[in-house]
Amino acid sequence: MRYATVTLTWKTGSIHPLDELFANIDDVSIESIRYVSPIRDGEYIELLTFRGDPDRVRKRLADSSHALEYGVSGDEGGQRGVAYVTCRNVGLVADLLAILRDHDIVLDWPIRYQDGTAHGVRGLELTVIGTGDGIQQATATLPEEITLEVQRLGEYDLSPRRFDAGLTERQQEVFDVANRLGYYEIPRETTQAEVAATLDIATGTVGEHLRHIEVKFASAHAHNGSSR
Repeated sequence: MRYATVTLTWKTGSIHPLDELFANIDDVSIESIRYVSPIRDGEYIELLTFRGDPDRVRKRLADSSHALEYGVSGDEGGQRGVAYVTCRNVGLVADLLAILRDHDIVLDWPIRYQDGTAHGVRGLELTVIGTGDGIQQATATLPEEITLEVQRLGEYDLSPRRFDAGLTERQQEVFDVANRLGYYEIPRETTQAEVAATLDIATGTVGEHLRHIEVKFASAHAHNGSSR
């Protein structure tokens, strides 16, 4: 069983109608697509995480022809939240999900939005799991609008790092960025300051998150080892 973590970018327009809905609001953006599932012909339910004012998100969804029903909740500071939306369509995301189904490939949720990709535009980072042939065939059938860049590729295993460490959503986000930039490579290919700049948070905050992450990984590894 193989996995591939890839970044998808697109030349024009948006890959998702709701992404386009928030594209021109400076202080609101979709961070990740936690889940998407078809429910009726041309209709989907999905769970999104966003950064920004929940009230502005509600107003945009209320004005959108794509959002049929929705629910929005935010954190106490009003700067991050979750939206549950019933949509008329999910654009190219639906095409991607259909390609994965056609080739018996599992999507490892969530799909995360990435800023500042190698192409200088916003992209989606996702991990897929399947046979090597299936993954290769799926990448060959991507829509012309999408460019794919492979970040990581290899044998898939149920490591404590991915499943048993019990990271919070924010810790997972910091870990994913640090891992993608090469923080855990030997020698290291990035610094905590560069990770912080990518996430637009303080370097000290990144350092604190990474310390908690490493403690949780060590604890999960020790627990798994003692149960064998």
